[in-house]
Amino acid sequence: MPRYANRLLTLPEYPLGKFPEKKRALIARGVDVIDLGAGDADLAPPPAAVERLAAAARNPDMSRYGFGLGLVEYREAIARFMSKRFGLTFDPFSEIVPLIGSKEGISHVALAYAEEGDVTIIPEPGYLAYVGGTQLAMGEPYRYALRPENGFLVDLDEIPADVLSRTKILYLNYPNNPTAAVAPMDYLERVVKRCKELDILLVYDNAYSEMAFDGYKPPSIFEVDGARDVAIEFHSMSKTYNMTGWRCGWAVGSKELVGPLAKVKLFVDTGAFMAVQAASASALDDWEEFVPRNIAVFKERRDAAVSAFRDNGFDCESPKATMYLWIALPEHIPSAEFAELLMEEEGVIVLPGSSFGAGGEGFFRVSFITSTERLCEAATRAGRVLARLSVGA
Repeated sequence: MPRYANRLLTLPEYPLGKFPEKKRALIARGVDVIDLGAGDADLAPPPAAVERLAAAARNPDMSRYGFGLGLVEYREAIARFMSKRFGLTFDPFSEIVPLIGSKEGISHVALAYAEEGDVTIIPEPGYLAYVGGTQLAMGEPYRYALRPENGFLVDLDEIPADVLSRTKILYLNYPNNPTAAVAPMDYLERVVKRCKELDILLVYDNAYSEMAFDGYKPPSIFEVDGARDVAIEFHSMSKTYNMTGWRCGWAVGSKELVGPLAKVKLFVDTGAFMAVQAASASALDDWEEFVPRNIAVFKERRDAAVSAFRDNGFDCESPKATMYLWIALPEHIPSAEFAELLMEEEGVIVLPGSSFGAGGEGFFRVSFITSTERLCEAATRAGRVLARLSVGA
């Protein structure tokens, strides 16, 4: 039997990969499952996107190859969004790359920039696409622990000089998954400056740019002077528009920096279904109408979840952004053990912090993706598990 490549052995277990089967088994046993694992809300996509998808799917032209160009209308809608939302101008043809979801582009960008022996700096806990892309490209991940005491921010000056000298990519994600941390502008300015000094590509994952509360407006990295010289920014239709399964996103940056990613994609895919690109264009153009209403629902859920988990014994911060709570556990309770017991004994699925890397130990992630009533019920069940584990300490 042919042997697979050794690089496959370097890939960690993907945290969400095992949950669908476990969830199915629980439901088959008659368990009332509350799934707060994936960042996958139970809300509907924009009506404008649904209607456009239905119409576009009936057009035979939309079933042809999109190739790298994709649907021109989608590129132009992205450019309009970046202008309206951030006040930034990008050429729709040379500075925007349509993606099959931002995860795909984030995974592939390392193939364009990292080689064997090159280092990428990966925040931990963090999105495993950063690790997977690096290791499939034969790069070397350097894991930087995000902790409350450093504000869940990466400080390049804390990284050894011999590592920085080999670093090709820094992955940053703010608003952050899973910690829900946000990055101050003066911090982003320092990072851009250091990346320019060190000749490091800044891969800025901005998938949660529109999922913010209480008046906070997450910035684009390109609002920082000089960022076009070092950064590529990634956006997604998934979270903002409840379109996780549609698989559509984009990368944006100077043509010199996004061009290598576009070239890689020519060899690995022929673009997202153009009817989905058409629907995404309609959603982006409906942004000012749809997004505030959608975020109001998430805010209600956030407030209910924070209150419920606090009432049930957890130390829980109220996040300014994302769809997540990053909840601390007592030191004596391993996150994987807590999550496993919560699932098996109470039917509630959450992600242990350790599934995002060793830097996530001591926490678990809750996605406030369901109704306030179900979130409160989940918090009550989680409180029972916490109490049982605390008694046994």
